Amino acid sequence: MVLGIACIGKAQSATTFSILALGWVLAISGVFWLISSFQAWTWGGFFVYLLNAILRCMTGYLLIRHPDAGAEGVTMVLAALFVVGGLFRVVGASAIQFPRWGWTVFSGLVSIALGVYLLATWRTAGTYFIGIAIGVDLIFDGASLVGFAGAIHSLPSAQTRTA
Repeated sequence: MVLGIACIGKAQSATTFSILALGWVLAISGVFWLISSFQAWTWGGFFVYLLNAILRCMTGYLLIRHPDAGAEGVTMVLAALFVVGGLFRVVGASAIQFPRWGWTVFSGLVSIALGVYLLATWRTAGTYFIGIAIGVDLIFDGASLVGFAGAIHSLPSAQTRTA
């Protein structure tokens, strides 16, 4: 949870670091795909693996070389994901109308609003949004782990169950 708070406090640095990490993962996986392309059993398989290797290496290189532009691009993809996912939730919940479906519609509307906001401010939001999202995720993940540990700690010990 402390790391999540640090990510939110230094959102721009966390965004840059995460884009650089993604770039390195893509570049390294591209090398493995290149090696695998020479182990492909068919001529067509060779080109599929080779194309995948080239795409991964080039994408990784571009993210490493230009992390700020990469963050802007990833932010735009996330914005589109929020808008489309929110629309699906709103339409699906409205059509099915399961118990308490209004909360799902509200959640979808919040996702749509967040996506529209990101699309409108993607140049500036790209520098900090990913870091904030990672920080919030780390905080909630840490809180759930603390809750899980507390629940396990409150269980009776193995010695008292066997006695």
